[in-house]
Order: sequence, then C-alpha cells, then structure tokens
Amino acid sequence: MSVNVFVDTNIFVYAHVSGVDAKHDVALDLLRNLLVNKNIYVSTQVLGEFYVSMVKYKRAHNEISRFMQEIIRDSNVIDVSLTIVEHCLRLRKKYGYSYWDSLILAAADASNCEVVYTEDMQHDQRVEDRLIIKNPFLL
Repeated sequence: MSVNVFVDTNIFVYAHVSGVDAKHDVALDLLRNLLVNKNIYVSTQVLGEFYVSMVKYKRAHNEISRFMQEIIRDSNVIDVSLTIVEHCLRLRKKYGYSYWDSLILAAADASNCEVVYTEDMQHDQRVEDRLIIKNPFLL
C-alpha cells in the first residue's frame, strides 16, 4: 500500500544541485523511491520557493522552468487556498513553527498525506495525530 507524502522545497533543491555533499544523493534516492507510486504531493508554495532557491544557486530561468515542469509532472500539486491558510494559522499557534513551515504542514494535511519530508522541522514529530515529519538526512 502506498502512502501519500508531502515533499518540502529543500528536498527538490538538493536533488537538483550537485555538490551539496551527501544531501544531493539522499534527496535523489528519496525522490526516485517515491516516484514509483507517484504519491508525492507538493503545494504551489513549494514551487515558488524552489524557483527562488534555484536562482540563488545561479540557475538560469529556462533550466529552473524545466525542473519545475518535471516536479509538476511527477507530483500532485495542491493550490494554497484560503482554507489551507486558515489551517496554517491554527497549526502555527499549536506547534510554534514559522508561518511558512505551518503552511507546508497545512497543505500536507489537506492532501491526506501521512509523511512530510523536510529538514526544516522536528524529525519524527506527529502533527494532528495524522502526519509525521521525517528528515531524510537523518534516516
């Protein structure tokens, strides 16, 4: 049985930028394994953050656009809606994460994901008794 998983921006960035030590290989392996069942979820927030991050790595617009099209093709993309923003605010208050991290959690929860892969939040923390945060670089 496949599990719906939400993948945060940093995983995609590491997968597309070589030379960032072992994180590149871990991110690539994780994404390859997840692609088998096409159960990857991302939000429009992740796409925007990916673009901005890749610009910082001096990637050209056309290259970033091509990478983004691959992510869109291989993932289930969730729009950040008003409902998700409202849920984000509740999660932010309850768990104390930043607004942006809480928005990731809200989008993952709204997508019925069971796992969020990120390096930005507390590894193995349960959120709303439905969602677990996993840092693939610690596994």
